[in-house]
Amino acid sequence: MMLPPITDRQSWQQRIDELRHREKAHTREGDAIAAARRRLPMVEVDPATTLTGASGPTPLIDVFEGRSQLFASFHMWHTGRPAAEQCEGCTFFTGQVLELSYLHSRDVTFAVFCQGPYEESSRYRDFMGWQAPWYSVPAESLGALVAGRAFGMKACYLRDGSRVFETYWTSGRGVEAMAPSYGVLDMTVHGRQEQWEDAPAGWPQRFRTDGDQFRLDGRPAAQWARLAAGRDDDLGTTALTGDTHCCH
Repeated sequence: MMLPPITDRQSWQQRIDELRHREKAHTREGDAIAAARRRLPMVEVDPATTLTGASGPTPLIDVFEGRSQLFASFHMWHTGRPAAEQCEGCTFFTGQVLELSYLHSRDVTFAVFCQGPYEESSRYRDFMGWQAPWYSVPAESLGALVAGRAFGMKACYLRDGSRVFETYWTSGRGVEAMAPSYGVLDMTVHGRQEQWEDAPAGWPQRFRTDGDQFRLDGRPAAQWARLAAGRDDDLGTTALTGDTHCCH
């Protein structure tokens, strides 16, 4: 394994201080982008748009749980396929939203909007041990919620009385803010160890970016800890044939 060059602490700290100027500029630019995001217009969405939750059909406005804002994570699903073949990218991102209290203290509800049938997909939620509210998006609600986009995206909504508005959405690398694991890895010397990264020669880069970066030994990486804990990954389905296309 190749290693970084070795230097004395004073020289090392000088290089970090130089980099810190760039890091601070990056942070300030992120603040400026967030400020612009807060000034975007918004588009109205029918508050009666139906989702399926633990209590059955649920209008979109009730998903807010009385709060003024909603962050929806649109989770891809492969109906009829076993847990091992479910979307590794969505599993990676959804699974990192563990503590909801801080969002709730800012009047924000976090919920998952899954592409698959509720009974089947909620078994996956239970297997993974996720606590966030889980809903299935029926076909008749795709036009209002997905609106020609694709699952894997994230969307933000605002409730004003009995009216609901979509204020922002993103997909692809735009959802990386949901993944603190990436932030931690970016601070380590080997980074994400993904093949696209600009790294010194000899650095480990074992992971492709076709979904491989979220899998380990043929499954979404996070599933192994659940299996080791004795959880049942049976979704009550029979695997289908055909290709899958996960978000990554």
